[in-house]
Amino acid sequence: MHKIKTYITEELEFSNQTIKEMKFNSKKFYNSISKRRSVREFDDKSFDIDIINNAILAAGTAPSGANLQPWHFVVIKDKSIKNKIRIAAEKEEEEFYKKKAPKEWLDALKPLGTDPNKDFLEKAPYLIAIFEKKFSINGNQKVKNYYVRESVGIATGILISSLHFSGLAMLTHTPSPMTFLNKILSRPSNEKPFVLLVVGYPDKKATIPKFAKEKKYLKEITTFI
Repeated sequence: MHKIKTYITEELEFSNQTIKEMKFNSKKFYNSISKRRSVREFDDKSFDIDIINNAILAAGTAPSGANLQPWHFVVIKDKSIKNKIRIAAEKEEEEFYKKKAPKEWLDALKPLGTDPNKDFLEKAPYLIAIFEKKFSINGNQKVKNYYVRESVGIATGILISSLHFSGLAMLTHTPSPMTFLNKILSRPSNEKPFVLLVVGYPDKKATIPKFAKEKKYLKEITTFI
């Protein structure tokens, strides 16, 4: 039996930097992303859609199982649709705060001052609904996707980083369940909502709790062996 050999037919583009340049760029990125914070008060000022387009294209470069790219992004600007999403999300949040959430979870949320009211879903100029696809449809053929949540999680991280790098603020919003997004956004049943990203400029009066600024030190989150 002959072994099948595969070759990269396209030249691999790789930025061959000096160690000094690599250290500088890694520190520069850290200094930028370390300022990222979740925002719940947004300004309604709009911005060029190309910023979101480029961020989604960046997210689409994420590694994925067998390169099947099991994600779909829905960008929402329409006010009537945002209103429908807010109504549905607040219904789930009301249920969460009153019946579903254990006391420990509510205690953990208390310093954030959150409640079932989610006015940011309407005030922020854009929402991005991110869907994970357990399988894709190619014509009449059902194609199974692999490592779906891992792949979509990585893509979402790149999307958030890109939006922050571009100068925008955001909030990851995950009412549970989020199946209402399939209905409102007319997405097929093979897609499952992963996260709803709220995107825009922070309101001038926006604040974040002091504890939210505190991130763990390298030695707390890393083991070198």
